[in-house]
Amino acid sequence: NMEIDDLRSLVEEDLEEELSNCMSELMNLRFRASTMQLTNVREIGNVRRRIARIKTIVKERELAEALR
Repeated sequence: NMEIDDLRSLVEEDLEEELSNCMSELMNLRFRASTMQLTNVREIGNVRRRIARIKTIVKERELAEALR
């Protein structure tokens, strides 16, 4: 998957920033959905998936570090 490779190439600080951006984007999308301003509800799932990918990479790196 191209996106997960792109995320894996990021350094830790950039990953944390991306995670933070995604969290606020998700909050924004949920707010827009609840006020009926969101036309494409699938965007919420896309952002949630991106957050999951970021957290997976962070966890992988923690486990790799623990094994050293």
